[in-house]
Parts: sequence; C-alpha cells; structure tokens
Amino acid sequence: MDLRVFTEPQQGADYDTLLRVARATEELGFDAFFRSDHYVRMGSGDGLPGPTDAWITLAGLARETKRIRLGTLMTAGTFRLPGVLAIQVAQVDQMSGGRIELGLGAGWFEEEHTAYGIPFPKERFGRLEEQLAIVTGLWATEAGKTFDYEGRYYRLVDSPALPKPAQRRIPVLIGGLGATRTPRLAARYADEFNMPFASVEDTERQFGRVRAAAEDAGRPAGDLVYSNALVVCIGKDDAEVARRAAAIGREVEELKANGLAGSPAEVVDKLGRYAAVGSSRVYLQVLDLDDLDHLELISAQVAPQLD
Repeated sequence: MDLRVFTEPQQGADYDTLLRVARATEELGFDAFFRSDHYVRMGSGDGLPGPTDAWITLAGLARETKRIRLGTLMTAGTFRLPGVLAIQVAQVDQMSGGRIELGLGAGWFEEEHTAYGIPFPKERFGRLEEQLAIVTGLWATEAGKTFDYEGRYYRLVDSPALPKPAQRRIPVLIGGLGATRTPRLAARYADEFNMPFASVEDTERQFGRVRAAAEDAGRPAGDLVYSNALVVCIGKDDAEVARRAAAIGREVEELKANGLAGSPAEVVDKLGRYAAVGSSRVYLQVLDLDDLDHLELISAQVAPQLD
C-alpha cells in the first residue's frame, strides 16, 4: 500500500512550512505530497498567516523536490477556467519533470467563494464534467492539431492545446460519496478514485459502484487505482496519541472511529481492513504540520509493515 502525505494549508501554513513537510515526505520515503485547494480556514482559529494557492505552492515544490509525486485533493473547479487550469497543471508537470497528479472536484465551500469574490454557480457538477472533458482533451490533442469544445458552460474554438505535460498522461483523480454521477465520471475520466474520510463499509460500497460503472462503460475496473483519504494521529503510546489529538483539537476515540489513530499496530490493522476492500493507496491527512516526528514515526513503524 502506498502512503501519501496530505496537508490542509488553509488551516494555517505558509510556503516555508509546506516545503519543510514536503522535504520530510521525500526524505522519509513516502510516495507523494498532496495538498487541499481552499482559501478559508474551516472550524475555529484564525488561519494565520493566511491561505496559499495550491498550484503556486506545487510549482515551487516541483523545483525543490526530486522524487515524490505532487498533487491536489481536490482542485476546486470553481476556482479556475478549465483551459487555464490545463495550462497551469501542464506547466507545473514540466517543472517537476513529470511528477504531477490532478485531483479535480466541483468545489463546495461557499464561504471561501464569497470571501474572495469567486462566483459560486449552482450547477457545479455539470461544469465539472465539462472541465474534465476539456482538460483531458487539451492534453490528449496531438501536437500541431487544435481542440474545439462546445458545451453548456464552456466553449473552446481552435485551441492550440498547448503546452503539453511532461508525462504522456497526467493522472486524474476523482472522488466523492455520490452514488450515481460520481462513479460515472470516475469511470470515464479518472485514473484514480479517492474515497474521502469514509468507513471501511462505505468505502467498499462506493468502490463497488465505481467498478460497476467502469465495467458498464466498457473499461476494466482494474484500470483504476482505488484510494482513501483519512486523518492520521499515531503515537508510540497512549500519552503520545492523546497529545497529538489535543494538538489538532480532536478526541482520541473519535479519531480511532473515523480515521487512523492509535499505536502503529492499531493503524496497520485498520489499514489492512481498507486494503481488504480494494484500497491500495492512502492519503494521510496530517493536520499538525510542525510535528515532523509524527511523519518519522509513521515512516519507521507503519510503512515497513505494509509492503
């Protein structure tokens, strides 16, 4: 099972903090560094020093890391026009030497839109479907040819479909809990389906829907990577677990029920249950970005047991 580090910088982190975490991610052998795409803190607190932009951050990290994959869970479709997003992601992929992955979602947090003057359209899922068609279509267009698209929300005419990514195909991640439209979109456009913050039982149910949608679309269900995103809080003993839970404002028992919490052995056991229903990759939501010892513990005592 791949372990990836997943951060929520809107809760309060500047670029230098993210760079330290990304470098630790690389040095400690994790597979990737991902970040959310939000502009306003969720929950209590002031969110200082303020938000950072996902793709500006990843562009910097592309030049300051060498091995790890880099990406978003999930880029908000409401933040960027699809043609502009295709250019941004392709450029960052070039800057990284071909290590970028794009998680793309419809956008959902209305407060951050009103806070920064970003339109929050009612029909976001339909826009997401067109955005996926456009972004992947632009990247797939043969060099020297043009790309056209006529949709309800977007229209492209004679696009040169440039620049091209360094990778032949940038992996696209789609995720969510929707029972019908989300699996259908994943079957059509995704390289990976991600189940965010869900139980083993709900994960199994949704993975089954995505597999069925893929087969209905004439695509082998095994073409997709199936993954989870889960908050992580691990300690060598109960006192360390409690200290880490308190640092992120959470209760230990709640974290054990809804995330990956407890001793390394407890977490390995729970990861095994996710693996049993088809998950081959887990994004560890790390909420205390100053606690690099946490990452060292996971690297030393959890990761080696997952091979």
